[in-house]
Formats: sequence, structure tokens, C-alpha cells
Amino acid sequence: MWSGQTVSRLGDSIYRLALAWWVLEKTGSAVAMGTVLIFSMLPLLLFVLIGGMVVDRVDRKKLMLFSDLLRGLAVAIIAWFAFARLLEVWHIYLLSILFGLVDAFFQPAYSALVPEVVLPTDRPSANSLTSMSAQVTGVVGPAVGAAIVAFGGTPLAFALDAGSFIISAACILPMVQWSYFLIQQPSSSTGSSKLSIKTAWKDILDGLKFVAGSPFLWITISIASLSNITLSGPTGVGLPFLVKDHLHAGVGLLGALYSLFSVGSVIGAIYYGSKIRLRRRGLLAYFSWIIGAGLLAFFGLNKNILLIEAGAVIMGFCFAGFEQVWVNSLQELVPNELLGRVTSLDYLGSYALLPVGYAITGWAIDRFGASQVFFVGGLIGVAITMLGLLHPAVRHFD
Repeated sequence: MWSGQTVSRLGDSIYRLALAWWVLEKTGSAVAMGTVLIFSMLPLLLFVLIGGMVVDRVDRKKLMLFSDLLRGLAVAIIAWFAFARLLEVWHIYLLSILFGLVDAFFQPAYSALVPEVVLPTDRPSANSLTSMSAQVTGVVGPAVGAAIVAFGGTPLAFALDAGSFIISAACILPMVQWSYFLIQQPSSSTGSSKLSIKTAWKDILDGLKFVAGSPFLWITISIASLSNITLSGPTGVGLPFLVKDHLHAGVGLLGALYSLFSVGSVIGAIYYGSKIRLRRRGLLAYFSWIIGAGLLAFFGLNKNILLIEAGAVIMGFCFAGFEQVWVNSLQELVPNELLGRVTSLDYLGSYALLPVGYAITGWAIDRFGASQVFFVGGLIGVAITMLGLLHPAVRHFD
């Protein structure tokens, strides 16, 4: 499972850089870039509750396998259009919709499968390993992607991503038992695979009740929903424009910044993953978040490339700290039979306003410029995150 996802993440890292540069050169519009991201987020938000409910009732490994095969086929079609010089922005929109739909099922499945195959005492290091593989590929992928785009073009980058999904599916295949299709084994705590509107609604309500009963969970999800407008919007939509228009650099620097962020995340994953138990997790998570948001504002003010590259490393380290606290806390606080649903609620709540952030960011960059958007977004992100520290459940969470 880990090997397959490592390969897949490497392909995704190459694809994201190639896609960002393709949209920038094709349209020159931040609105178009934001629209691509919106189209990938909306299906995720619309179907993630259903995905979480399904994940708790079907074989998670098979669901991941079919998801990889479907995404690999879709990206292969996009790569063929690109090689034939027939690729248009609306093709990317359709692919983004498909990715968002599949992710609504895949992401809760992967998150819920980790504690199913790993002993509780090993979960912190296992989660660190998962995070580290994502970030290591985030280091290598943008650099490789930038080289591929520069010398082989975006079609080749798309094709490599398609191949990575096939390899990932091949890695998952030996884990799958084919005596059932997608039906979960009888030992599952769900007890039944029968679905109806009544049972589906009850499943979702059970997840909602659990989240509502844990102040640390619902406060953090709420803060994430608001801060994603001002943090993920600029980083997701605006970084290529910051590099090109504010720093007057090319795709090489864009790849370097993606990679350096991942370098910081790898260092953070190694550091936090070596801890048997993280202490004062509420303060650790929130202060990591605040520092990361402050660095975003710094990017908008500064034109020194070396300082921005150093800031990218620090930001990656900070967000790795938050991620380790959050993932381990979810797996510790939530029973495994509810983990798929709670994970889906986490995705829905945290990213519910992200399409709004993408739309606002795209409009604001075209109107005011990327540097101003990064500066204002970072400051607002700091203020929003500090609100969470007002609640004692966050400050005292250990």
C-alpha cells in the first residue's frame, strides 16, 4: 500500500506542476487556474459524505484499486490529447471533476485503512512514513516535472502520471482477496453491507454526533474551513503567478519552491514521527499553523529568492507538525468503525469553502496581483487561526 501510493504521489507531483504551467501558458489567467481547482474540489465536497459512509461498508483495498485504475485511464486520455495537440482547457475541467469524484471515495478509504493494517503503537511512525513519502515525492516530483516540461513538454508529464496510477494499482492488487467484489469481510465492525437511505442517513448522523462531541475536532475543522480560503487559495492558484510576475522567474523556480516546501515537510515528518507521543498537541498544531500563515504574508512582501526558498522549507516543517498532530489525533480519538465517516466529515468541513477561496484568489490576482494576495491572505490566516486558541479545549489538548 505504501509503495503504490509513493509511486502515485510522485506522478501526481509531476502532473500538478505540469498542469499549472500548461494552464498559465495556455490562458495566462488566474481565474482559469482557480476554475481548474474548483472543478476538482466541488465533486469531492458533494460526494465525500457518501464516500465516507461507503468506505465503512466496503472493502477499502478494492475501492482504492478501482480508483487508481480509473484515474490512470483518465489521465492517459488527457496525455493522448496533449500529444495530438488537441488538449483544451475544458478537457482539464472534465478530468478535474473526475478526480474530485474519485477522491471523495479514495481519500477516506486510505485514511481509514492505515489503522486497520498497523498496530496502535506503530501508528505515529506509520503516519510519519506516509507523510514522508508524500513529501519526498514532493521534493523529487517538481524538479523532475520542471525538467520534463522544459525538455519534453507537458504531454510527457501527463503520460508519466497515468503510468504511476497503473503501478499503484499493481501494488495494491496482491492485497486484494477476490472471493468478494466490494463487500467487506464479515469481521468488519459494521456488521452488514446492506445499504438504504435510512441506514445511510444514520451512518452520517453517527459521524456528525461524534465530531460534535469533540471540541478539538469541530473547532479545528471549522478553523481549517475558514483559513483554507486565505491560505490554500493563494498557494494553490497564485504560486505560478507569484513566480512569474512578482519574482520574474520561470518554471525552474516554481519547481524549486514546491520541492523546498516538501523538504521542510520531510524534515518535520522525520522529527515528529520519531516521537512516541506528541505533547501539548493543541498548542503545537495551532502555533505551527500560525507560523505557516505568517510566512505566506512574508512571500508577498519579499523579492529575495533565497529568503523565499528558506521560508518554503520552514513552512513545510510547520505544516508537517500540524499534519502529524491531526492525523494521529483522528486515529486515536475515533473508533475504526467510524473513521471513514469522520474522515469524510473532516474533508467536507475543512474544504467546504475552498472553491470560494480559489474563485476569490483568481479574481484578486488578476485585479491586484499575486504579491498583494499572498500578503493579505497570510495576515488573515494568522488572525483566523488565533481564534481557535481562545477555546480551552484547543489550548489544553494533550
